[in-house]
Amino acid sequence: MTGNEQLIADIMGAQERLQQIFGYDRSDPLFSSHLTLSQFKILMLLARHGNVSGGELARMLGVGLAALSGMIDRLVQQDLVTRTEDQRDRRVRRIGLTRKGGELIASIFNAGEARMRAILSRLSAEELDAVARASLLLVKAAEEESGESGQA
Repeated sequence: MTGNEQLIADIMGAQERLQQIFGYDRSDPLFSSHLTLSQFKILMLLARHGNVSGGELARMLGVGLAALSGMIDRLVQQDLVTRTEDQRDRRVRRIGLTRKGGELIASIFNAGEARMRAILSRLSAEELDAVARASLLLVKAAEEESGESGQA
């Protein structure tokens, strides 16, 4: 194993250990939400893309409209998404997050923030500087890999 391969393995091992430590935190809203994986994916896509047509959402998920309809029905019943008529084409239904759905997905996305702040506060200024530089390098590499350089 080359030096870089060993460093990558070490970093991946540390990431895995952090995930294990964070995974034991049952206060995470993801554990109390009772969402299926498909429902969680829908909420994540709506959080990223805003209101979309049923057809667009079905394509993003790789499912048919009939399968999507049932999933959306359950999310509407939980008051997590809305289904509204498109103003330009009444045949099209647009799907978007409700306030409750937006708050839930935000709480899931931000669940580890307080814990991460507490962990980071245990580091020295020099260690924080190293973590900050490494984090920026990871973001830059991820943006380059995904073709999203500079996009949010």
